[in-house]
Amino acid sequence: MPERSPETHVIDYRAAEQLLAARDPRGAIRLLDSVITAHPEHTAARLLRARAFFLSAQLRPAELEFQIVLEREPDNAFAHFALARTLERAGRPDEALRHFRLAAALEPRPEFLEAARFGPERGNGGRAGGPDDGAP
Repeated sequence: MPERSPETHVIDYRAAEQLLAARDPRGAIRLLDSVITAHPEHTAARLLRARAFFLSAQLRPAELEFQIVLEREPDNAFAHFALARTLERAGRPDEALRHFRLAAALEPRPEFLEAARFGPERGNGGRAGGPDDGAP
């Protein structure tokens, strides 16, 4: 494969955003792998790949990517929320609740407060949408 340029990586990143929006997380992961290999410090690409892993039910890789994002940006409320959704889906509710509460403390959005059980309970046990719902 020919060497990829920074411009190509930007194109791949934007295309991965579109693929994720079109519900093709595996296609997004394929594009993001080369971006992250070339730019491992690119936190936004890691966050996008984490969301793609989550949507393709690859929970362990999603968890690892969200953790990398949080190591770099411990105040990223969305990353805490998305990691919590991942942990919840993996059957680890106690760990999930910790991250739901961190997300709500960092950014008191209604869905974060509700998931942290600080807001009004809904018919689904106080759970809000996943990391693909209302994602930045």
